[in-house]
Amino acid sequence: MPNPPPGSPAGEPYELGPVAALRRIAFLLERGREETFKVKAYRNAAAAILPLGDDAVAQAVAAGTLTDLPGVGSSTAKAIAAAVNGRTPERLAELESTYGGPLTRGGHDLHALLRGDLHSHSDWSDGGSPIEEMAFTAMELGHEYQVLTDHSPRLRVANGLSAERLQRQLGVIEAVNEHLARGGADFTLLKGIEVDILDDGSLDQTDEMLAKLDVRVASVHSKLAMDAAPMTSRMVAAVRNRFTNVLGHCTGRLVTGGRGTRPPSQFDAKAVFEACLEHDVAVEINSRPERRDPPTKLLELARDIGCVFAIDSDAHAPGQLDFLWYGAERAEAAGIDPDRIVTTWPRDRLLAWATKT
Repeated sequence: MPNPPPGSPAGEPYELGPVAALRRIAFLLERGREETFKVKAYRNAAAAILPLGDDAVAQAVAAGTLTDLPGVGSSTAKAIAAAVNGRTPERLAELESTYGGPLTRGGHDLHALLRGDLHSHSDWSDGGSPIEEMAFTAMELGHEYQVLTDHSPRLRVANGLSAERLQRQLGVIEAVNEHLARGGADFTLLKGIEVDILDDGSLDQTDEMLAKLDVRVASVHSKLAMDAAPMTSRMVAAVRNRFTNVLGHCTGRLVTGGRGTRPPSQFDAKAVFEACLEHDVAVEINSRPERRDPPTKLLELARDIGCVFAIDSDAHAPGQLDFLWYGAERAEAAGIDPDRIVTTWPRDRLLAWATKT
């Protein structure tokens, strides 16, 4: 993503304009896992001034009327004014210094090999930003592809998509890709889903809709404390489903964060990972810091069994797309061959793998 060098002092020359400055501030806040309300202030301000054009925004700055615009407050107005006047906003300089550098000490070589991300959410389910913003940010991060995987209908708390809503979303994805292609972008937003694994191991979406998608992440979101034997049967059945490409956050644990902690689900990991190997299903290395899923021992077990992996962000906001750093660090520490990580593969190879007959 274009930005001034990390740590650029406030007031230094800035040429990218106020919308870019506001988007970058929001991105860095998300990357640093700051409170959502802080992020929304900057994203709302960017949305407010975007349709006005440069001249109208500059006139509002000169007249001191920026805060008369709905969605623009005193803090965001200060950042807009600095950028309009060609200076790095103070807030942006602070955030570049705090959150602009590498997120991890390790994993840099593997991170450089990643081409995309198979797990992300938009405001169509429980994400915080429109599809377009997620796609543009993934492209700015250098991704070759990004899979949009909003939730399936049974997960009502996350506004899961019915078959009808998912069908409408596919049309939006096609429109986004057409727009990007006209602009010459070498990036594709892929059609996907994070589909719930139901109690009996079936998937929470129709076969007709699953067949229309490029990539399908199957995850357990309910009855996480189920006894080990039925949980194992449930997960193995899902892995055997011909539509499943990725087993998402396999234990469901939470190790930190605002939602508190949650112990891992109990299941026969060897049986589940052997099913993944047999059916060529990737084990997800979920990069969210509060998940770190699978735990290290299970990650090493899946490695030793011979599974392939997907390093995914599970992003619910644009700045979280950069969480791939955390997964790359864990995978590199575990000594996983990069060619066994499907998110290092070019788009065509990935799609060929994900298309099962």
